[in-house]
Amino acid sequence: MNDKLRLGVNIDHVATIRNARGGIHPDPIHAAKLAEKAGADGITAHLREDRRHISDSDVGRLMEAIDTPLNLEIAATAEMLQIALRHKPNAACIVPEKREERTTEGGLDVAGGATSLQPVISQLKDAGIRVSLFIEPDQRQLDAAAELGADIVELHTGRYCDVIGAARDEELKRIAEAAIYTHQLGMECHAGHGLTFDTVMPVAAIPEVVELNIGHFLIGEAIFSGLESSIQRMRALMDKARADAPGAKPA
Repeated sequence: MNDKLRLGVNIDHVATIRNARGGIHPDPIHAAKLAEKAGADGITAHLREDRRHISDSDVGRLMEAIDTPLNLEIAATAEMLQIALRHKPNAACIVPEKREERTTEGGLDVAGGATSLQPVISQLKDAGIRVSLFIEPDQRQLDAAAELGADIVELHTGRYCDVIGAARDEELKRIAEAAIYTHQLGMECHAGHGLTFDTVMPVAAIPEVVELNIGHFLIGEAIFSGLESSIQRMRALMDKARADAPGAKPA
């Protein structure tokens, strides 16, 4: 059991709001600092090829401003590799990316794309950047991630959040089994995508998961209750799920 479950807060959609009108407000770097104050253990930002939210300058400013680790989400392209190598974030999470999608719709096909991923992963690791792969909770993809030398896998929780009833229970089982297998393969297990106050606790209770990355929902809730309040509530739910999980150590 990993007693302390880390929370990475994704601040992309603060930048989305800024970019809708142009200018400098609201500033995602200010959001990142508030997230740290509210209990975030790290900041996540996705620099997309189309720059629809986070910008190149945001990455540099984040590296200078935040005290917690930066998890930079990127596609496996030559341009994004060079940006990551220049800034040297704590981790680079390689994600699939399609220009027509509204958000990342699924996990990376590591097994099918190993040949193109290998040089990107090798250069990131040689630069001292931890490599994370955003994948589905699937054994074949996990095996491929381990073979490529990934330090971390982030399990896609989108389907778990989208379905209900028995289908959600089955998806949670898949995530839990994938987390166990990730740990057995010697990689660190993270999870994220679509998690809310209503869905986070069962995932947070999985002992092999050491970090959750949550963004869109928290930024949306901030409209009603403030960013610090929404993060603090999420942090409290995660901590409660971990404390109540079987095998948890007494406080």
